[in-house]
Amino acid sequence: MSNKKFIIGAALGALAGAVAGMLLAPKSGAETRKIIKDKAKVYSAKGKAFLDKETTATQEVIKDQTEMTKKAIKKLADKVSQKLS
Repeated sequence: MSNKKFIIGAALGALAGAVAGMLLAPKSGAETRKIIKDKAKVYSAKGKAFLDKETTATQEVIKDQTEMTKKAIKKLADKVSQKLS
């Protein structure tokens, strides 16, 4: 989990550095705002794609774990039932 936090922190730091670099670059305000707007669209799309991918993966893990849990509960219930019979 700490690796994931590090990667997220590094990505956010890189993004902040890129924005700071653009803001300090010798370009007009309108040009800089357009660059930031365009980059924001790109990163927003990438973030959405990442979120969609991870949501799907998480749902698959939950589904698998739910099935495993149901099987384990049934197996345990059968054992208890046999012991009580």
